[in-house]
Amino acid sequence: MNMRRLLTVPHVRVLVACLVFLTLTGSASADTADGQRDFDWELGTWHTDVRVLADPLSDTEDQWLQFSGTSVVRPLMDRRANVVELNVTGPAGRIEGLNMRLHEPQAQRWSLTFVNMRDGLLTPSVYGGFHDGVGEFYGDDQLGGRPIRVRFLIHRQGKDCATFEQAFSQDGGKSWETNWIAVDRRT
Repeated sequence: MNMRRLLTVPHVRVLVACLVFLTLTGSASADTADGQRDFDWELGTWHTDVRVLADPLSDTEDQWLQFSGTSVVRPLMDRRANVVELNVTGPAGRIEGLNMRLHEPQAQRWSLTFVNMRDGLLTPSVYGGFHDGVGEFYGDDQLGGRPIRVRFLIHRQGKDCATFEQAFSQDGGKSWETNWIAVDRRT
């Protein structure tokens, strides 16, 4: 049978369209399978309400400080990185910070590193990714000169709302005290 007769112009167009579709969906699934696109949902501007525990891991009575403002999430380097610009104010003052997030394809994980613009210092990174729709990131830091574990959780609540929680542990992760809760709503 002559192949030229079977592949008329309409058939060729359909074949090309199918090949293009398969190529695009194949590359998109490769990006999402390794986690590179895990933060795409968050790109844009958000209204942010933040509660911060005034004196974490202490024997003092819990006092929560309230802040409100914006978070702007921008992609970098073909979305293999992104940066969050946080700018919130409240009765206790102002928090201005950056959160640099870098995708590590060989480890199939993200690193999240926060910098407070007040002192310009980078905090130690937390590492992890998304599993069953929840972002879980862990790392080591110090508080008052003593070593602690840090846990950062991200819970998406639909396409226009998310909650971010940070907790510290002074017993190697057996127990956690939440000290930062941010609720973001897309503007």
